[in-house]
Amino acid sequence: MLAASGFLTIGVFLALVLSRRVSVLFALTLVPIAAALLSGHGAQLGGLVADGLVTVAPVAIMITFAVLYFSLMIDAGLFDPAVTRILGWAKGDPLKITVGTALLTLLVALDGDGASTFLITVSALLPIYQRLGMRRIVLAGVVCLGAGVMNMVPWGGPTARAMAALKLDSAQLFLPVLPAMIAGICWVLVAAYLIGRSERKRLGVIALEDVERVRLTGADRARFWFNALLTLVLVGCLLFQLADLEVLFLVAFLVALLVNRPTWQGQQELFGKHAYNVVLVVVVIFAAGVFTGILTGTGMIKAMAEGLVAVIPDAGGALLPVITAIAGMPLSLVFTPDAFYYGVVPVLAETTSALGGDPAAIGRAAILGQMTTGFPLSPLTASTFILLGMSEVDLGDHQRFIFRWAFSTTLVMTLVALVTGVL
Repeated sequence: MLAASGFLTIGVFLALVLSRRVSVLFALTLVPIAAALLSGHGAQLGGLVADGLVTVAPVAIMITFAVLYFSLMIDAGLFDPAVTRILGWAKGDPLKITVGTALLTLLVALDGDGASTFLITVSALLPIYQRLGMRRIVLAGVVCLGAGVMNMVPWGGPTARAMAALKLDSAQLFLPVLPAMIAGICWVLVAAYLIGRSERKRLGVIALEDVERVRLTGADRARFWFNALLTLVLVGCLLFQLADLEVLFLVAFLVALLVNRPTWQGQQELFGKHAYNVVLVVVVIFAAGVFTGILTGTGMIKAMAEGLVAVIPDAGGALLPVITAIAGMPLSLVFTPDAFYYGVVPVLAETTSALGGDPAAIGRAAILGQMTTGFPLSPLTASTFILLGMSEVDLGDHQRFIFRWAFSTTLVMTLVALVTGVL
């Protein structure tokens, strides 16, 4: 019953979001609340919602100050020189910008943290997309592809969870799929090229002179270098995880505010200008907390995991790694990483082992898609809403636009993994 309720809840949610009949906020809250009431958990509803809100509160705090910080930096002209240089290299070519977006994302995503990857890349590149008239959905989609494949690194969440769940080290789990990951990176660049080519066809190559006429003048030189140094220090602290992200962004924002907007009037103008974006993103993150809190607390996610394993026939045991690899990316829309890697993966591995297969192959298969290529499309991860909030893109539009490209990344990596014999 719980498993059926969970799958029905996820299905109704995705149908509503993709059909755009209601807002993501309503879908994330009303659908799970109705499911909790109908499944007999109405008495615990308050506690379930509270648990979910507590879980996402640090992310909501972090994104509040992160959006304010980078909005302040954009207003101060910090990214204008970089924009000018990139435009000079690209010469107004949307194709080069799109491929450059993929390259930058692949580099920044080495830290294995989706939230900081989205914050850094979107903040740096959004002014360029706006300057050239490129679609924001292209920015969100290409960043999604790059961050997804790079989330396979051993210090990233999915691989770390897979190693912990199966008691394996990176030499047993990650290194064998490294050729597949490299193939995935190459595919991301190919996908960026194809998407960029379509943007070039739509816009043409924009004359650089036209771009230069709308260039921003930038901030005072001394203040510019202060902002640049502060941002580099912040990025370094993020990459080395010297403190919690919410603390880092809070401190950095307060320092930047004192330097760039020291007066109360200037600060009011900043808050008034960017309050809408902050509130919109934070409210959706809290709504996601309600969604995951209810599905986790009622036991729906656990029941779905058990139900999924139960329907796999014994005769399909030899194909379990391939099935896991192919299904992992779409299942990112249904299972949280904890539920999948700690609930589903161990059972699949045990089943494979009992049928004479290599249980480690299940872990390798899982990281080819589940919350790697799939995480920047999933409504179950707060970082997805950071990406969408920063780029101002609707979740349903984002999923429709980039799903096939992300799924193709998993298919390419699965094929290489099969050829190299690691599945």
